[in-house]
Amino acid sequence: MISSNCRRVICTATRSFSSLSITSPPPFRQRRRVVVTGIGMVTPFGVGTKISWEGITSGTSAVRRLEGEAYANLPCKVAAAVPRGELPHELNPSALPDYPASRNAPFVQLAILAADEALRDAAKEGSRQFVQPKDIWGESMLPKIAVCVGSGIGALGEIVEAGKLVTTSPRKLSPFFVPKVLLNMAGGNIAIRHGIRGPNHTMVTACAAGAHNIMDAAKMIALGEVDAALAGGTESCMEPLAVAGFSRAKSLACEFNEDPSSASRPFDARRCGFVMGEGSAVLVLEELEMARSRGARIYAEIRGWGSGGDAYHITSPPEDGEGAARVMKAAMDMGGVSPQQVGHINCHATSTPVGDACEARAIAKTFAGCNDLVLTSVKGALGHLLGAAGAVEAAATGGTGRGRGRGRGRGREWEWLRGR
Repeated sequence: MISSNCRRVICTATRSFSSLSITSPPPFRQRRRVVVTGIGMVTPFGVGTKISWEGITSGTSAVRRLEGEAYANLPCKVAAAVPRGELPHELNPSALPDYPASRNAPFVQLAILAADEALRDAAKEGSRQFVQPKDIWGESMLPKIAVCVGSGIGALGEIVEAGKLVTTSPRKLSPFFVPKVLLNMAGGNIAIRHGIRGPNHTMVTACAAGAHNIMDAAKMIALGEVDAALAGGTESCMEPLAVAGFSRAKSLACEFNEDPSSASRPFDARRCGFVMGEGSAVLVLEELEMARSRGARIYAEIRGWGSGGDAYHITSPPEDGEGAARVMKAAMDMGGVSPQQVGHINCHATSTPVGDACEARAIAKTFAGCNDLVLTSVKGALGHLLGAAGAVEAAATGGTGRGRGRGRGRGREWEWLRGR
């Protein structure tokens, strides 16, 4: 059923279009340049970009053994969880009094922490605990800022617990259950917390969600719809049900339960599946000239992007890697970059036998002859953060642009591979 207001809008648009001639197209607007000016991260190494970056580049692994009776009968007993506790680098829900666990799922809390840090970073106010967009750009900018934060699975634990209550004590079900599990609640709560009144949406595209939301935010800025954005991904579904489900799909690494730090091994000959992780990353994106005018620290420029589908299988890519090659070429074409100009690729490389091989073929096809190309995958250190993966990897890649270096990786699990 279409409301009367919607009907009026549709009718007005139809009449307006019918009065136009082919000689009066919409005004041309040149694509604007988009830069990264703030980074916030929460990873299995801890809360904050500094500790996350140190962990990623230290050659260590954040993967640990899953303890407890709930995991005793599951084939996979390793994962990479965000550390909980009261230390500065640990996730402490009580440190977010306005976002208690009774009303907010962990994936929302992680996103709020990452967004807060990204804004502090964009303002170059590392010592201040709370920085709002109006402190950076002014009150009048709030309707011209977007929030695009995605997730792949979201509040699985809350759904599991609610399912138990439905069959035993339905009256005990929280009235906040529905808003607690909606995947757009991460972006929604970030917008409410910071008074952001621009576009707010959540792309839910499984493991591509984090990168997909960054791409959409960059598009909005490039086209002039907004001038800045908070964009990224978040995930926290470390539940026995998730481990069991991915294990049944034969996706997880089940052969390293006694050696967790060796379980996630992108591109390695002994790889046998991915390791589930959790975390979040949010980037502050803004239009280049606006960033320059306020003296912002610029980490990187988003010059181009590509997206597409394989129309092949619900979980596996085609063996020739054609789809991945196609979208990498599209991103380079948009950015005006040749394969020879690319020096580093932060690969998706989840440590699965099929996925890594397909990605390697796509890279070999796209960058044939580029012998100085460096490939990395941070999943050797972090595991696979699912809907947050692309955002965390974008944040890690952006950090290399500020003199932080690319680190030394994790031996054979995170090798510096030469393009062939």
